[in-house]
Amino acid sequence: MLVLTRKVDESIMIGDSIEVKVLAVDGGSVKLGIQAPREIPVHRKEIFEEIRRENVAATQAPDFDVARLKDLLRKKA
Repeated sequence: MLVLTRKVDESIMIGDSIEVKVLAVDGGSVKLGIQAPREIPVHRKEIFEEIRRENVAATQAPDFDVARLKDLLRKKA
């Protein structure tokens, strides 16, 4: 892990297109501003982990019975 020290209004760059700027420091809290291209998702870590869990759960869902769905749709028609 890279550890850097920054003051308010100072930034770090990640690659060529992501800037992380320290906006404020208040007690034990730091407010960061992140400027990144729209195509790069930016999430708090706990939200990122929840998205990952949901994606894994979706891949482990039981197979959908397409034949059964066709039968149900025919019966309704």
